[in-house]
Amino acid sequence: MGNLLLCTLASLVLGLGVAGIYMYRNNYTKNFVVTLALMPAMVQLVIMIVNGNLGVGVAVMGAFSLVRFRSIPGSSREIGSIFFAMAVGLATGMGYLVIAALFLLIVGLMTMLLNTVSFGEQKTTAKELRITIPENLDYAGLFDDLFSKYTQKAELVRVKTTNMGSLYELRYHIALKGTEIEKSFLDELRCRNGNLNIAIGRVTTRSDEL
Repeated sequence: MGNLLLCTLASLVLGLGVAGIYMYRNNYTKNFVVTLALMPAMVQLVIMIVNGNLGVGVAVMGAFSLVRFRSIPGSSREIGSIFFAMAVGLATGMGYLVIAALFLLIVGLMTMLLNTVSFGEQKTTAKELRITIPENLDYAGLFDDLFSKYTQKAELVRVKTTNMGSLYELRYHIALKGTEIEKSFLDELRCRNGNLNIAIGRVTTRSDEL
């Protein structure tokens, strides 16, 4: 009982550390943060119960396999934090409290460092541009001169018809030469497309999910 209480207390303390690291410079919800804080203790208890018991191990494995059918896809940082909390719980469940603390310290400091510096950031900010044009305009090469003037690169990724086929919606992925020229760029596009709808924003992608 003494070992159980000691490992559980260590798991709770280290779980709070995992949750704090996840919250550093990140958007989060209270439910997910609380789950991260409690996960090492839950994993630790499972490991202590399963240790040496094959039948219980198979039953627990089957129970955990059902969890993935009740969850939604998460971002890569959320998945990484879950594995982080599970690794801490595995270490405390096996009684390696010092190793768990060192692991939390090293990985936590490295995580905060990489999130602080510009490691992995793109040099240019990709944006998604949507332009609506009348059906009588030929969209092939229609904005090439404006793209060469204001963007570093521009790629037409989709064309679709709207408003019962009377309009075309063009979707581009672009990289502007600078943020201060965005308004001038949009003004010239409005003159070219007859002042129809134009939208520019972040690229709608799920590439950071696992």
